[in-house]
Amino acid sequence: MPEGHTLHRLARDQSLAFAGRPVHVTSPQGRFAAGAALLDDRVLDEVTAHGKHLFACFGADILHVHLGLYGSYTAGTGTPPPPRGALRMRWQGEGPDGLGVWTDLRGATACEVLAAPEVDRILDRLGPDPLRPRSDGAVAHRRIAGSRTAIGALLMDQSVLAGVGNVYRAEILFRHGVSPFRPGRDVDAGTWAAMWADLVVLMRAGVRMGRIVTTRPEHRTRRGGAVRREDAHYVYRRTGLPCRVCATPVQTQVMVGRNLYWCPVCQAV
Repeated sequence: MPEGHTLHRLARDQSLAFAGRPVHVTSPQGRFAAGAALLDDRVLDEVTAHGKHLFACFGADILHVHLGLYGSYTAGTGTPPPPRGALRMRWQGEGPDGLGVWTDLRGATACEVLAAPEVDRILDRLGPDPLRPRSDGAVAHRRIAGSRTAIGALLMDQSVLAGVGNVYRAEILFRHGVSPFRPGRDVDAGTWAAMWADLVVLMRAGVRMGRIVTTRPEHRTRRGGAVRREDAHYVYRRTGLPCRVCATPVQTQVMVGRNLYWCPVCQAV
C-alpha cells in the first residue's frame, strides 16, 4: 500500500497539472460513471492529501480516492493511450504550458464524490499527518501513551497516526532504538517527539525524491552519488542480513497483518 509521501506527491503533481482549469473526467470501466458525469468539465480547485487519502475539490463536490493495496495512478502528456482493462477514472485537460495532460486511476479501494460533511467524517477518524502543516504530533502521543498495544501496531493505526505504513514503521523504530513490541504507554514524550520530528524530515524527503531513504550516509555500502536500492533502508525487507550498525541478523514476523522487521540488539525490549 502506498505510504503518505506518495499521496502527498500525487496531490502536488495533480494540482500542478490540472488545478485552475476544466478537467474532462470519464470512467472507461463504468464503475465511476455517475461521479465522472458530475465532475466532467468542471474546474479543479486543488488536490490535497491527508494520510493515505486524496481529496480533489471541484467546488462543493470533493472527489475522495483511497488507493488501498492495489490502486495506482499513471500520468502523461499529449494524447492518452486507448483505455484498456479496469480503468476506473481518467482525467484529461490542458496543462499550465498549454500541452495536453492526463492521468488514469486503476484498482482503488475508494473513488467517490463526497460533500464537505462526509469528508469531515473521514478526517475526524484520522490521526495527525506528519506531512500536513500545523499537524500536532502530541495528539498522536496522547493516544499512544494511553495504550498497552505494541508501538509497532499503533504506528500502523491510521486513527493514531496518518500516512505511516510498513516501511516508515520499521525504519523509524530502528532509527530511535525502540522495540516494536514496546507497549505504547512505555514510549515517553521525549522519545515520541524525536520520532515525530524525524518522520517529518524523512517523509518530506520522500515527497521530494519519490522514494523512501532512511539510512544515514555512514551506514551505506557506497558513499556519494544516488542511494542504491540495497542501501536505502536499515531493516525493511532485510530479513537475515546483518544489521548495518551491530551486524546482528535482522528478524521478521507478522504484526497487524504486515511483515515487521527489526534488529533484536539495537531495538532490545
